[in-house]
Amino acid sequence: MLKRRIIPIELLLDGRLVKTVGFDSCRDVGDPLKSSLVYSNQDADELILLNIGRERRDTRETVDYLRAIAGKCFMPLAVGGGVRSVDDAALLFAAGADKVIVNSAAYGDPGLISAITDRWGSQSLVVSMDVMQRADGAHLLFSDCGRKAEAINPLAHMLFALAAGAGELLVNSIQNDGVMTGYDLDIIRLLRPLCHVPLIICGGAGNYQHLKDAFDLGVNAVACGSLFNFGDNNPLRAKSFLKNYDVPLKRI
Repeated sequence: MLKRRIIPIELLLDGRLVKTVGFDSCRDVGDPLKSSLVYSNQDADELILLNIGRERRDTRETVDYLRAIAGKCFMPLAVGGGVRSVDDAALLFAAGADKVIVNSAAYGDPGLISAITDRWGSQSLVVSMDVMQRADGAHLLFSDCGRKAEAINPLAHMLFALAAGAGELLVNSIQNDGVMTGYDLDIIRLLRPLCHVPLIICGGAGNYQHLKDAFDLGVNAVACGSLFNFGDNNPLRAKSFLKNYDVPLKRI
């Protein structure tokens, strides 16, 4: 059985860490290197770094943060934001990324997923999907940091990504982002039965029970932003809570 993972997620914008609500309303929450060091010391299983600059998002900017973090932190790093080519992926791997995350480019360049996995292996690539749930329960996909609606539905896009070789799937809920009322459990129920790779859910965690709710539905990892940014919460305490429910954790 794959061990469940607790993954802090850090959003990078103009040299700072920010926290968003609904993919908007950015709030400064600190320095990338200092925060990453804290998570490394708190037994985080992995760290997700996403450059969310909408106007000038470039992997070369991300590399500057990544090199500093990779040189001092001892946990796997999954890095995304503006990955549009194999060359972009190569820059991030050379700077210390263990995995790259592709989102928007996977819609416009269907061959990008297989191009990356053919060179570095499926374990090197996480495909990210930003979803929003309509009032009728249906889910829509958005790219470009939530600004562009995509015609394909989440299930079809997931199956395409898996067929192309994606090693993991990161699903981020737009309407749940930053509100701390729990993950989008409906999207987990939709995707989990047909997802044969590790599934990471993101967007909405406000307490440790929310993590358990997601694990109970079969996700392999939970990504947390606000939960660890605000209040006296951290990965070690989350693992202590989940251990009481026999959740099979990666480390404790």
